[in-house]
Amino acid sequence: MTRLVDVPVRFDDRSFDQFAASFAAAADGARILFDAHATEWASPYGLVGLLAAGQAAGRDRERPLLTVPASADVASYWARAGFFREATELFEVHGRVPRVKPAEQSDVLLPVTPVRAAEDVHDVVSRIQQRASAILASEVGLDPRATMGFAMALSEACQNIVEHAGTGGWVAVQSYQWRRRLARRVVVIAVADAGVGFSHSLEPTQAKRFGARWGDGAALEAALIQGVSRFRDPGRGQGLAGIRRYLTRWSGKIAIRSGTARIAIVPPWDDDVPMQEDLPPFPGAQVLLIVPEQESAAS
Repeated sequence: MTRLVDVPVRFDDRSFDQFAASFAAAADGARILFDAHATEWASPYGLVGLLAAGQAAGRDRERPLLTVPASADVASYWARAGFFREATELFEVHGRVPRVKPAEQSDVLLPVTPVRAAEDVHDVVSRIQQRASAILASEVGLDPRATMGFAMALSEACQNIVEHAGTGGWVAVQSYQWRRRLARRVVVIAVADAGVGFSHSLEPTQAKRFGARWGDGAALEAALIQGVSRFRDPGRGQGLAGIRRYLTRWSGKIAIRSGTARIAIVPPWDDDVPMQEDLPPFPGAQVLLIVPEQESAAS
């Protein structure tokens, strides 16, 4: 028997809970078919989230199926963004996968890239640093000094997979026009894995402190707001708290979903909710970072 999971028509952080609910309903041990036939657009967050779902669906059962978007333009973008290169290892792909050259000079700053070890994090940061720095300065109008913070944020978001997931994950970075309330260009970092999640990772050191409150929401609060880590070594980096400080300085946004909860630092230009609990369960952690075009550059 095969369970169907519909990929949303517009697949991003706003429609992810719809996708997670469908995935949770299908996670009963049967083979899963991820149907992206009708999908018309996917953000970097949607693409890495779909890979994480495939990673989880393939554990202890037959490899899941995936239908390619019917739109040639959408399928071509997914290919340029590096999605199918990773998907063929996780899914039995049905439909025509376009043969395209990897994105070089385009809005795809970093195609979907696997992160499995600390060496991968260093490779990701070195690959994107020069190109992202140019984009951040020219298109987003950040002070050149801020691009160092961007590299830190990218590194820490990827390092989170290595330290907390217990498995591999993916990162993608893209620049595009943000049409939702903010009519400016943004640079988006999306990171996802289907690992153990924040609650399981931090439970040995934090659960007792929170007592009955402990759960996915409390774990996210501890990691992002209080800056705790499963590692006590202060030399391990600035972690999520460092990302939060950087994004706050540049009116950016961070949102993290893990298990059944989602936490966000919401800038004035967005209408997101700071904390959501009792969401449809989804394995691992999914991180979204957005750096907007600065107002002086937009004017």
